[in-house]
Amino acid sequence: MPIQLVLPFLSTLVIFLFAVLVFRRYLVRRGTHLLLWGIGLVMFGVGSFAEAYSVFGWNPLVFRLWYLGGAVLNAAWLGQGTVYLLARRRVVAHVLMVLLLLGSLYATSAMFRAPLREAGFDPAIPLSEQYREILPRASIRRMTPLFNIYGTVTLVGGALYSAWLLWKRQVLPSLVWGNVLIAVGALSIAFASTLTRLGLGAYLYLGELLAATLMFAGFLLATKGARGEEPRTPSPIQ
Repeated sequence: MPIQLVLPFLSTLVIFLFAVLVFRRYLVRRGTHLLLWGIGLVMFGVGSFAEAYSVFGWNPLVFRLWYLGGAVLNAAWLGQGTVYLLARRRVVAHVLMVLLLLGSLYATSAMFRAPLREAGFDPAIPLSEQYREILPRASIRRMTPLFNIYGTVTLVGGALYSAWLLWKRQVLPSLVWGNVLIAVGALSIAFASTLTRLGLGAYLYLGELLAATLMFAGFLLATKGARGEEPRTPSPIQ
């Protein structure tokens, strides 16, 4: 069984289970950060599913969803959830949300207007190793780093900041380690994405599975530790 089917399929299972638990927590506790986290995870899961599906043949819609959800938007939406939790001034989070929405709409339009080269597709090769041939000189590719940098900085930075505050207060060690795992998971996918842009796309699927597993483990660890005493310091997985 090809690795470009197995790893994305496993990532999809982990991510969608993660998303279900986050949405369930949102229904109980509310909180814009949980809603945005759930949306970002669904985007992540759609991207992973599209990777697995592409092993069976070419589908332009599946490719567009893979690139848009998996490569462009998901990190920024996850990071925006952290912004809503940690921003001291709500207006800052609202302004950034408007900018993200406008940017996401523009990116979606650009992705679905971009011409695709079906002749460049080979189902035996991971999408991450051939997307340049399928999507040559498209404006969406120039936007991708902006979304990913924003998502990585806000998600990783927010998780590490929360972990540091909780460690400083010496409360709920499980929340500290939960945030650390989330940060490491986000960094792993960011590192794998960087390798993809350098032409080493084979590592992307492993990075996605590692990111999904670590962030899910961090979520479970932190929510388990927070069932008793609620911390005064916010955490991205509250």
